[in-house]
Parts: sequence; structure tokens; C-alpha cells
Amino acid sequence: MFELGKKDGSEAGNENSSQSGDQWPDTQDQSSHAAASAASQGVAAIGRSIRINGDLEGEEDLRIDGEVNGTVRLKKNAVIIGSDGKIRADVYAKSVAVEGAVEGDLFGAEQVSIRRSATVKGNITAPRVSLEDGAHFKGSIEMDPEAVKAALGDAAIASASSKQSQPAAKPTPIAASKVNGDASHAEEPIHAAKG
Repeated sequence: MFELGKKDGSEAGNENSSQSGDQWPDTQDQSSHAAASAASQGVAAIGRSIRINGDLEGEEDLRIDGEVNGTVRLKKNAVIIGSDGKIRADVYAKSVAVEGAVEGDLFGAEQVSIRRSATVKGNITAPRVSLEDGAHFKGSIEMDPEAVKAALGDAAIASASSKQSQPAAKPTPIAASKVNGDASHAEEPIHAAKG
């Protein structure tokens, strides 16, 4: 009765689109393609139209493009909050990447990455944190390894630190003028704290 790829009685694009059940309609948006791509790569996905109230726990990577209210616990896996994702929850994961909106604390055993399209209102606890230019962030950042262990437990940290067996690099001096804009102390180096 309905044929995909037809528009006003004329073909629009692929001639086989009406015969193949695995073709996406031309009106499919970027978020759904991202969720489909995530599913094909072995990543579980929560789509835009899905709303979850409660706790999420699992043993696989997860992409969230819908709404989640509660707690997300994937301590040995990655969590990606897509650009359409709206999270009102604390997130505990091996790594967390945020492209959407989060109200809650983020805990990453390896890292937390806040992309330029993200809005985060909450605290971040992880050994490595990146904030892209243009990202909106209100909260505090804790990069102390003991705080990460306390938040995530030793099992999650052990699996993350086994990949990072190299010794820590010495701190790099940073000119004071680049830190606080005060050129009067530019010759005094400031050293980043060792963790």
C-alpha cells in the first residue's frame, strides 16, 4: 500500500527502496541513525522516544538519546549521552561522553568528556576530564584518584588502571600569565599537581 522512497507519485532516490525492508525512509533524522549505528556496533541504545524512571544497570556500553531519571550504573562500560539525551541522574561508568543535557553527577573510572553541544549541571569525578570549547558546565571537577575509587569502588578502578600501567609524567610548567592573565608573574612557573 505505501512505498518508501516515493514522493508525489515519482521515484525519489533508490529504486529498490520499496522492495527492501532494511532501507531507512528519507525522513529519518540524525539521532535515529546514531542509535542504529550504535546498535550495529554492539552498543545498547535508548532512543529519543524512550523515557526511563528508575535505575539502569548493565554490562555493556550504552548510548542514551532519550530521557532517564534515576541512576545509571555501568561501572565497567562506556556511557554516551547523545545530543538528544536528557538525563536527570547520577552516572557511574568506565567512561562518560556527554553531547546532550545532564543534571546530576558524573563518575568515570577512566574519563569524562563533555562535548561542545553538551549542558551539564553537576559534579564530575574522574582521573581525566575534557571540556570542549562551547560546552556549558556548572559544577565542580574532582580528579583525585582516591575520590574516584570511593565513588566507583576498587573493581571498576582496577580494570581502568590496568590499561594505564605507564608511570605518570612529570608536571609541565605553565606560565602564570596563561593561568590567571596576570603578566607580572609570567616568569614564575606553576606546576600541575601530581595525582
